[in-house]
Amino acid sequence: MRTKAAAESVSKTRQMTYIAIATAVTCILAPLSVNIPISPVPISLTIFALLMGAYVLGPYGAVASFLLYALIGLVGVPVFSKFQGGIGVLFGPTGGYIIGFVFVSFFAGLFIEKFESKRLMHAVGMIIGILFCYGFGTAWLALQAGLGFKEALWAGVIPFIPADAVKMAVALSIGPKIRRLVLR
Repeated sequence: MRTKAAAESVSKTRQMTYIAIATAVTCILAPLSVNIPISPVPISLTIFALLMGAYVLGPYGAVASFLLYALIGLVGVPVFSKFQGGIGVLFGPTGGYIIGFVFVSFFAGLFIEKFESKRLMHAVGMIIGILFCYGFGTAWLALQAGLGFKEALWAGVIPFIPADAVKMAVALSIGPKIRRLVLR
């Protein structure tokens, strides 16, 4: 029979392990990207990895996983899109999107946790997080590239909506199943 302290220790160890695994998955998937000719921002699998992490970790674990991923990238490991790394990426045209990913992790995780069996609400949380990400990314892209807001929106958001919708649909489809397996 386990004591309460032992059970809490196992729970914390399990959560840290899941955070490390989600971070590793993000580090593997995020660099996989496709350049598009009309934008300095590539289409990557980062948002998909973050959404899957939100299903497993909830809001705070998902944010911790993202921050660990970002720290790994900021110290120079090439885990950002196009196999880039280093602090210069954060100050480049895609830096605002990287900062905005924290909102994807938090809001998706929050809505998944609060509305456990309501996929529509999961989608709402994902959309809110992605909209914040688009907002930060667009503002930063406009500033860095000397674009007007409308031009930055066309370069950094509009072309990405279909791909992000597909990533959300796939996450909504398989995320709850993975969550059930992990939470057993």
